[in-house]
Amino acid sequence: MKKFFAPVLAASILALGSAVSAKAFELGVVAFQMSSETHARVANAAEAAAKEKGWDVVVLNSNGTLPTHAEQIENLIQRGVDGIVLAMSKPVEFDAQMQAAKEAGIPLITVMSGASPHALFDIQVNEYAVGAEAALYLLGQIGYEGPILTQRFESNVGTRVRGKVLDVVLSENKAVEEVGSHSMARTKSWREDVRSGMSALILQNAGNFEGIWASFDGQAFIIDDLLKEQGMQKGDVVLVSIDGGQETYRRIKSPDSMLMATVAIPFEAMGEGAVEAMQRIAVDGEAKEAVTSGPYLFMGADLVDQSNVDAFIEE
Repeated sequence: MKKFFAPVLAASILALGSAVSAKAFELGVVAFQMSSETHARVANAAEAAAKEKGWDVVVLNSNGTLPTHAEQIENLIQRGVDGIVLAMSKPVEFDAQMQAAKEAGIPLITVMSGASPHALFDIQVNEYAVGAEAALYLLGQIGYEGPILTQRFESNVGTRVRGKVLDVVLSENKAVEEVGSHSMARTKSWREDVRSGMSALILQNAGNFEGIWASFDGQAFIIDDLLKEQGMQKGDVVLVSIDGGQETYRRIKSPDSMLMATVAIPFEAMGEGAVEAMQRIAVDGEAKEAVTSGPYLFMGADLVDQSNVDAFIEE
């Protein structure tokens, strides 16, 4: 009996030891502002993809505040997570935290944030191409002439680039005049900021604008509601923005919405792509250059308007 029991006991102890040592990969995901649909879509997709792999996931929401974002990154470093994904972060403001992650040997991937020397890379769309597509669509719909309003956001690299590209397009099309512009200054209470700023612009320029450009769809939703409150109907003005999502597509299709088009960015694919890249580099040991050779991993974007919106609406 002893001869049989001893090997079994030894095997059980060995298996228990292996189970303890084989700790699951732990991924920290930080979204800068989860009340923004796009930030949430990236974070949720990354969480789902990581859990599918059997990883442990810590998802944090910085609620649009810089100190909270910095503290959350620092806490993940102290926790000793195996990898970090940052959604819509700000590499310039958080250079010290990203450097600390790198020095701690924690691989870091950002999404729609801009490049950092301390991150493996940033998953992005080509914001210059995206900005040009949205701007040219708007100008085309108003016949390349007439007054427009713009809603900007300078504190995010992507939306800032979109605005700069719009300025280039406007500089070459002098018959289109930007008669009013509001720049979103706050992040934590951004909805109230956009609503108050654009409400004033719309009233000041009543009857004197043919189009509105918004730097992202969340802003466009607020503007759309303001226009409807003024009694406007689809086609009275052309409202164009950038990001994509089911609410956006619903509005584009709806006869009650002013929103005419968006350039759809694949946020879910970006979150999933961050996890897949983390698997290849941090788990499988592939070189970063096997995933992308530069500071960016680019994904495609699609212009969506009434001509093709049905293909994007989920049943």
